[in-house]
Amino acid sequence: MIDDAIPFVSEQWWLATLGRTVVWARLRVRDAGTAEIFDSDGATLVYESEDVARAMLMDAEFVAFDGLDDDDALLRGFTLDEIAPPVADDDERLRARMSQSLGARA
Repeated sequence: MIDDAIPFVSEQWWLATLGRTVVWARLRVRDAGTAEIFDSDGATLVYESEDVARAMLMDAEFVAFDGLDDDDALLRGFTLDEIAPPVADDDERLRARMSQSLGARA
């Protein structure tokens, strides 16, 4: 179990697209340099470093949300105005928001 009381020094949101669904992942880096990914299944996966965690996300075809521009978003089938990282009071509630349907195309 991950201790949420341990401070983290950075938080990044990553996403992957499956058809018209956006799947989110949250990457946090802890003071000690370890990293953890909270995934769409509600699991928190711990890695020895941010580099290892980022490599795992890229291997799973995730991209950093803050690195997307309008063209990147359009290639994935959405506009940046359509999506935003999920927000919730705790990880249990956040889990339900880690997948976002974009609806049908007109």
